[in-house]
Amino acid sequence: MSLRNSILIIAIILLVDQFVKIYIKTNFIYGEAGQVDVANWFKILLIENEGMAWGTKIPGMYGKLILTVFRIFAVFGIGYWLYDSSKKQSSNYLMVAIALIFAGAVGNIIDSVFYGVIFDDSYGHLSTIFSNNPYGTWFYGRVVDMLYFPILEGNFPKWLPIWGGHTFKFFNAIFNIADMSISTGVGILIVFNKKAFTKKL
Repeated sequence: MSLRNSILIIAIILLVDQFVKIYIKTNFIYGEAGQVDVANWFKILLIENEGMAWGTKIPGMYGKLILTVFRIFAVFGIGYWLYDSSKKQSSNYLMVAIALIFAGAVGNIIDSVFYGVIFDDSYGHLSTIFSNNPYGTWFYGRVVDMLYFPILEGNFPKWLPIWGGHTFKFFNAIFNIADMSISTGVGILIVFNKKAFTKKL
């Protein structure tokens, strides 16, 4: 796959990711108050993530800034990996996987860098884009998540140690298009590892 085709994949994913995020951010109220039940196992639910996967944060005043800067450096590294792989005529599997990971990482970086200064809050009301009262500052934006698949819900049996009687949900993560892109890219590298790292003849 050529570098041009990889860039096309990245551009399409970024456009879809940002369109969905902006639409959800400006048309949904934060949390369960604005939840849309598409099916019993699929819901659209606006939340905003200040940290990493499952809301994990780097503690401290500059934790969010450190995370955003780290992501930016990581994207430069992934971008070079993509460029170098194209020069080496690497397999289509590898090129697609890197493009997906790159697109997803950039999609979430856009939220982190810009959203804090162009949106106001979504708590209790619809958010406004290019607001005169933004909720944050540069590099301190929150990543917009909305895809929720609580496929299985129930209670652990009471006889089970520690978790007995507690409720559980599978799958309880709420994510976005960029996250899906990263996960798909990593999945390709894992499942098609040999094909991904075999050079084209």
